[in-house]
Amino acid sequence: MKKRVAVLGATGSIGKNTIDVLREGRDCFETVLLSTHRDISGLLALSREFPGAALAVTGPDSALPKGVYTGKEGLLRAIAGVAPDLAVNGIAGAAGLEPSLAVLDAGADLALANKETVVMAAPLVFALAKKKGRRILPVDSEHHAVSSLLEAHGRENVEEIILTASGGPFRKRKREDFARITPEEALAHPTWNMGPKITLDSATLANKGLEVIEAAGLFNMPPGGISVVIHPQSIVHSMARLKDGAVYAQLSRPDMRLPIHNALYYPECAPCSWGRLDFTGLTLEFEAPDFEAFPMLPLAYEAARRGGLYPAVYNAANESAAAAFLAKKTGFLDIPRIVDYVLNKNWNTTGDFESAETLQIILEADEKARKIANAYILEKNLC
Repeated sequence: MKKRVAVLGATGSIGKNTIDVLREGRDCFETVLLSTHRDISGLLALSREFPGAALAVTGPDSALPKGVYTGKEGLLRAIAGVAPDLAVNGIAGAAGLEPSLAVLDAGADLALANKETVVMAAPLVFALAKKKGRRILPVDSEHHAVSSLLEAHGRENVEEIILTASGGPFRKRKREDFARITPEEALAHPTWNMGPKITLDSATLANKGLEVIEAAGLFNMPPGGISVVIHPQSIVHSMARLKDGAVYAQLSRPDMRLPIHNALYYPECAPCSWGRLDFTGLTLEFEAPDFEAFPMLPLAYEAARRGGLYPAVYNAANESAAAAFLAKKTGFLDIPRIVDYVLNKNWNTTGDFESAETLQIILEADEKARKIANAYILEKNLC
């Protein structure tokens, strides 16, 4: 029987890679739902290729064919209505949280590329997955690698998770030049082909910061047990240090289709050519991250250590700061300044800030953090 698959964010970077895997596996999968935020023409093109799939558009809903689910609530209804066996969540940012919960609530496994789901709401998400008896399968290349390593060696034997980071386009840029960095430069990633938000986050190392928080939630590991190493070739996707000191790594070419393929076929290890390495002439480099030049990474560790709603606040402030920079309203160096300011507001005066166990509390903290970030941008005349 074919596995019924929903692709959330089907016209984005993760979605397009997922479609490639589904094309190769037509005998194994039935595509039952495709969604986009605003790329309506791209979604309609996919609907001609996968005519049995329901369609959902969460953004502007003008000139849509009859029967297309619209808006956030429409997408949530679509997920419940099509009853997938597995959904790939490639939606960018905090907007992916509620669809992730809807997937689990519908009784489907969740192939998760939307790291904000775990960053914002790990206790809530894992409680629902346990209640429904469903799996959360990491699709980020780093967390997919860690998951594979823990499965191979046993979580109880792992002392440290080591996440690799490409270092982004500014790894060797002089710090005195950071103030002149433009959005166009920040969107020129040296290794990966991703959407603008994730590409910018890779340039600031906020993406790696979010991945540290995500790893803590996914693998029940304290932040002190998670380290980051810069690896510009993006061949080693993550490593695990066992209690005896030995380090094991997962290596493959930087191709997102490999972790997506493995999530779709899980628990089977199905043959594929994606990610296959040629070791001839291969050189691997590693170096420590520069916390002073890229403060978004230590700020993420701070949020992870504080726990509760602080990871959600970190994410919301970063999304607001990143959007302002991409709109050329702020500078590159303003991004960590904004996030630091928002994180260090006296949040505990607003109620129980240690709890991240209900969706309403999480969304309220997310909204307030964005308002504080945007007000700070205006107050400091950053725009």
